Formats: sequence, structure tokens, C-alpha cells
Amino acid sequence: MRLPRRALPPPRPHPPLLHLLVLLSFAVPETAAAPPRTSSIVGMAWPTKCTWLPLPTSGMSHSYTLFSKYHKIWKETKEAVSANDVSRQETISGVIALKGSMKYFDADFFNDSKLREMEDGAIEFNVPAFRDNRKLVALENGGLHNPSALVFKSSWNGESKISKRKSLDYPITSSVHRPSKDEDIAFMSIMELGELIRTKQVTSRELTDVFLRRLKRYSPVIKSVITVTDDLAYKQAKEADDLLEQGKYLGLLHGIPYGLKDIIAVPEYKTTWGSKTFENQVLDIEAYVYKRFVCFRLYDSCVSDVVRSIVVTSSHLCMPSFRLKSTGAVLVAKLVTGSLAYDDIWFGGRTRNPWNIEEFSTGSSAGPAASTSAGMVPFAIGSETAGSITYPAARCGVTALRPTFGTVARTGVMSISESLDKLGPFCRSAIDCAVVLDEIRGKDAGDPSSREVDIEDPFHVDITQLTVGYLDSAEMEVVNVLSAKGVKLVPFKLNYTVESVQSILNITMDVDMLAHFDNWQREGLDNVYEAQDQWPVELRRARLIPAVEYLQAQRARGKLIREVKESFTVDAFIGNATDWELVCLGNLVGMPVAVVPTGFKSIEDPPKSGTRRRTTITTGIYAPPDHDHIALALAMAYQSVTDHHKQRPPIDDLGSDNDV
Repeated sequence: MRLPRRALPPPRPHPPLLHLLVLLSFAVPETAAAPPRTSSIVGMAWPTKCTWLPLPTSGMSHSYTLFSKYHKIWKETKEAVSANDVSRQETISGVIALKGSMKYFDADFFNDSKLREMEDGAIEFNVPAFRDNRKLVALENGGLHNPSALVFKSSWNGESKISKRKSLDYPITSSVHRPSKDEDIAFMSIMELGELIRTKQVTSRELTDVFLRRLKRYSPVIKSVITVTDDLAYKQAKEADDLLEQGKYLGLLHGIPYGLKDIIAVPEYKTTWGSKTFENQVLDIEAYVYKRFVCFRLYDSCVSDVVRSIVVTSSHLCMPSFRLKSTGAVLVAKLVTGSLAYDDIWFGGRTRNPWNIEEFSTGSSAGPAASTSAGMVPFAIGSETAGSITYPAARCGVTALRPTFGTVARTGVMSISESLDKLGPFCRSAIDCAVVLDEIRGKDAGDPSSREVDIEDPFHVDITQLTVGYLDSAEMEVVNVLSAKGVKLVPFKLNYTVESVQSILNITMDVDMLAHFDNWQREGLDNVYEAQDQWPVELRRARLIPAVEYLQAQRARGKLIREVKESFTVDAFIGNATDWELVCLGNLVGMPVAVVPTGFKSIEDPPKSGTRRRTTITTGIYAPPDHDHIALALAMAYQSVTDHHKQRPPIDDLGSDNDV
């Protein structure tokens, strides 16, 4: 995600590199004598018919005009030019062009002799190596294979604490009864739906019917769905119901419908990446996060007919210590991702915000956020590289978690940046986020950055023992509620000296993305990209970022992480979830954040007769890496005494005079 771009600066008074190259390509010496080597065009002899053209103030016809005029000059004077002259002129032009281009790398300090040496070395050594490496790893787009050997570790304590994996100690949801209306079922929490399934008040097939109907009804308006997976959903729902009839209950996600952002591969279904270029792409890959949910065909081999029991204590559901490889949830849809995971524009349109469908959802996890908000799925899995969980969650008014980097393996997921990408849940509540995170977290060999992290149980955090900071941007209602519940709240500010946080993220993300879509750019597929001011512009610019500056950015990132760690003197802090500096910093550091709805306000310029459309208000609860449980515990405490997260968007009743 990006903030709006600043206006481009006015044209420079001297010819840009492209114009210079065109001029040099058609320059002809006045006599047959070879001109002396020079570092500028001042000493070059030009044909008598050659005159400088005025530089235009705008438009793309300038280089064409130059090309046309100097091509004509070349044709009129070519008989006076010898082969030796052309050869010498090309050598000079190459050095001049290289020298002119070095300013774009902030390295214009080489003399002509060194530039000739660099040119020869690049042609002889660098270019052949580039081509060999691309043939090995870059012919396929998307970064699905051949991950980098450079692995980012977000833990602040060396290797993360790893122990025998334990499930969380979930609170019991008692006295849950099936509502008579599908609308009420659609907005129940995972905990509530799970209890309906467990007590056989509803079947997975019935739940699947409810959510498939809503997906098909609202998607044409909200534009949040790419593929409805009817056949797969009914197959998985039947298997879930059959297992339950056999007395085999897999846990809280057993039979619960959900959606996946369409950068996550599912065999036999399209994985479009939101792009018209890949609109018909089917990957024979089963993403790790999808496998965590799919249990049925693996059930017997995983547990050898062992029936998973549920031990009920006075207030919690305690799962046995062994775990299944998957949970039995039911995939009902592949949800919208912005094209190549950038913002909310995709090949089918632009995803809207259910709370105010005149505006758009923002963020590339647009489909998961909007679909969860509208009650089209109980939960969904999205991703974030730079704001694609936090922004749409805040805009659409849902609870979401951007986990610690490396907590959830990304095997089978389109990659932007291997040191920034994270998968996380969009849900109705922080409790639901904890349930989903517990099921999808884990390490996979296909993702070297993934880790088995021993996340502590958020349901057993004593929040009265926590010291929580709040930034100037924090929603004070959250501060006051948590303070009333016994949390120690203190004013807080992260102190760091690194001023280039946003540019570090841009360099990291854009270069990594270009590495994963190198072939896409070389084949000119960026010319048909849905939003030409997004990836096409950024990845062309990324082509001019040298490796040394990329590594300098990573060194600056390391300095930032050390300073943030030293400054992080509280257990967690509360702040704006969509502050761009904080979004960049949080992703560079790899820290988790829970996005929590905190209220609503009136939309700008409402109809005179009124409207039910609203602008959502949210906040972020940030914790150090590997302390997701702290952010979740605080979010759960806040939501235990508020109901903002339980409100429903007015997608059926906008009010009179609301022609949207």
C-alpha cells in the first residue's frame, strides 16, 4: 500500500538521460577525423544542419521529435562517415551515457577511464551472470519457488522459545442457541458457530448454504469475491458433518466456512492474484495455510482413528496436547486481492466498504476485510506487506491481527517481499483472531522465514500486571476502558534516530517484488496492469536501485530494529493503526498489531434526509515480536465491555435518498 503520490517536479533545464542517448545515437562528426575523448557533448562536432531543439514542458513526443530530426540528418550525411568514425563515436557515446546514468545511482564520481573499465566488466562478467541466474529462478512470476537464502528473523531474543506445541485454553461459549434468521447466523462469532456445530444445532452444510447465498448476493455490489468455491465447499461440509456423526470433532473450526485472499493457492481453482494477466491461472500447489484447514482426506493417517475428545472444565475448553494437521474448516470463496497484492483495484473492478459503499476498502486484503465486515464469511485470511491488513480492517470496521513476522508459513502464497510478507486473520472479534491464529501458525520447509513459535495463551494473561503505553494518536476510549480494567496506562513515544523508515520499506518491498516479477516486467505485461500509477511505476524505479543501496537499506533497517527494541519499554502500546510511519516501522521490525473497532462517526457530506452509512473508528494495539498474545489479551479485554465489533454494516438499508 502507498500514500498518495506527490506531484512530479517540473522538468529540469538540461536534457534528461533518454534525450541525451537519442542525441548521441545520431550525432555525426563534422570531418572524418576522430574527435578526442570527452566527458561531455560540448567538445563534439555536430553537422552544420544540426540545431538544438527547445525542450518541451510536457508530453512524450519530445524523444520522437529528436529521433525523427536526427535520423534525417544521419541519412543526409551518412556518406561522409567512415566505419572507424562510427566505432569511435559509439565508444564515446557509451562512456558518456554511462556517466550520465550514474547520477541515478548517486554514484557519479567515476572518471572516464574507470567508466570504460566498468562498462567492459559489466558486459563481460555481470550481464552473463544476470542472465544465468534469471534462467535458474526468475522465469516463473510470483516468488512461489526458490526462496532467498537471506532470511529475516524478527525475534528480539535470538531464536524464539520453542517447546512442545500446546493449543490455547479457549473460554466456553455457553447457552448458544440457533437463531431463526440467517442474517443473525451470519454475524455470529466463530466461538458461537463452533458451539452450534458441536451441539448439532446446525450442520456444516446448513452454514455453508447461508454464507454461499450471502457471497452471491452481496459480491456484485461490494466486489469482494473472485471465485465462489461451491463444489469444494459442499464436499468439505459433507465430510465435516460425516466426521461429527462418527463422533470425531476436530475443534472450534470444524465445519466453519471461511475465505482466502486470492494470492493463496488452492489446487484445481484459479489463483488470479487479482490481475488480468493471471486471471485464468491455476496452480498445482496447496498453500500451507490452506492445508491447515483441510483435514478430511488426511484424518485417518494423521490420527489413526483416534477421536479427538474435548475436556470441559468450569470455564474453558481444553484440547488434548496432540494436534491434527488441519482443522476441518470449509473454504467457500477465494476473495479479492488488489492486483498483484497492491491496493483494492483488481481486474473485476474495485472493492467497496460495506459500512459506506460509496468509498472503497483500501488495501490489497480488500476482499477478506469487506467480506468479513458484510457477514459473507465468518472469518478470512489476508496478508500484509505494508498496510494490507491494517488499512482495510480499519476502513471496513473488523477486528484483525497482523501477526509477528514468521509466525505463519507462506508456502504457496504469492510473494512481494520475503522479509515483509505476513498472513493474518480478519474476524468478528479478538477471541476469533486468537482461535484462527492458533490453527494456522507454524513452520513449513517451503518458507525459510517461518518458525514454530511458542505463543503464550492470551486467555491466561493477567492484564493488571501489564504496563501499556499510549501514543498521541491513540483512541482515548480504549485507554480509559483498559485503565478501568486495571491495566497501567502511561504516555509513550517510540524513540529512534532513523529518519528514512518509509524509504527503507519502499526500497525493500519494491526490489523484492521486482525480483519476483522480473519476467513480468521484461515481457511488457506491466503495460496491461490495472492501475498504471502503482506497481508499473514503482517497479521501473526499482530497476534503478543498485544492490549496494538495497543492502545499505537493510543495514539501516537493522539499526532501526535495535533502536525500537531499546525504546520499547512497555509491554504494549496503543496507537493509530493506519499511521503510515507506524505501518512502515511495524512491518520493518516484524511486530504484531491487533486492529480493533472503537466506534463510528458520520460520513462526510451525508444526504439531507440522513443515512445509515458510517465511517468506522479503529485503533491499533502493538506488541513486541513474539508477543501477539499481549495484543490479543488487551483487545479481548476491551471488547469484553464494548460492542463496537458486534455492529452490522447497513448494506441492506442505507436509508432514504441514498442512491449508491
